[in-house]
Amino acid sequence: MSAYQAYMGEFNDEQAVWLKAGRYEAALVPGVGGNMLAFRDTQTGYRFLREPAADEMDAFRTKPGAHGVPILFPPNRYEDGKFPWRGTTYQLPVNDPKGGNHIHGYVHTVPWTVEEFGAGAAESFVTVALKVDVGHIVHQHLPFKFTMKLKYTLSENGLAQHLFVKNDGQEEMPCLIAFHTAINAPFAPGSSAEDYLLKATIGQRWEMSERTLPTGRYLPLSREEEAMKNEGVNPYFQVLDNHYTVATQGGRNRMELTDKKEGVTLVYDVGTSYKQWMIWNNGACGKFFCPEPQINLVNAPNTDLPAEEIGLFGLAPGEIWEETARFYVK
Repeated sequence: MSAYQAYMGEFNDEQAVWLKAGRYEAALVPGVGGNMLAFRDTQTGYRFLREPAADEMDAFRTKPGAHGVPILFPPNRYEDGKFPWRGTTYQLPVNDPKGGNHIHGYVHTVPWTVEEFGAGAAESFVTVALKVDVGHIVHQHLPFKFTMKLKYTLSENGLAQHLFVKNDGQEEMPCLIAFHTAINAPFAPGSSAEDYLLKATIGQRWEMSERTLPTGRYLPLSREEEAMKNEGVNPYFQVLDNHYTVATQGGRNRMELTDKKEGVTLVYDVGTSYKQWMIWNNGACGKFFCPEPQINLVNAPNTDLPAEEIGLFGLAPGEIWEETARFYVK
């Protein structure tokens, strides 16, 4: 049997495309947001992504934002659900009742289409696509026509992601995207949360209002946040639901999670198009956290900050935007 395989199967009770590549395996569920739900090392038992258990699948389908690698468009919160764009203000549903905001859009909840999957001599891959047109739930609230594609490739170098977005309409569309990536810490069966160190290419921390919207001001970084930029800090040092600018290091934008007991580091290199990080640890739960690469500042269309500074940009008709990311182990 080949070390590289791609086939249609199941993840618990959900149809999935499974990828195999030597010691690694991965599973994507097209029916729930094209979500890459599993990335595992079968030799060590490492499970890098937070996966829903068999008895959690209904809850996952209802609220799929905190497992695997869900894609968000538009990401995070928008004040009163209002989304001003090029002279028109669109109204999104207020689905964050605590803050009175809209949050996360719908592309991570709807079915995506499997375009192709396969395997070669050195990798396996799957491509899924989402085409938004008149009548689609996304189009009902943000009336833009576009195509998104996600390609995942599994090889001895880990799990690579390629995101493609094309504006299929006749007017400029917003290109505001994030991934609510959920990372297990611990990811090794014999390790505990205390064995982990988190590093991330954060810059400055945004001050957030009581509605979890940025005020436009920065807060000074704490001693632990400074350590996050440098030698690393435990991902559960306090409750985190923080928004940061990106400050690349060595030309790269990445999160590194080190298991000190195992002497292994998971690298999540996300590319430099993402200008912001959200870091959320679910109340310092000690089980998983979400390092979320995000193109734009939270609530960006409702602020008067410089567009280039806050990652607020669009795609002209026919224009394409793409970016890559990779999970790998060192």
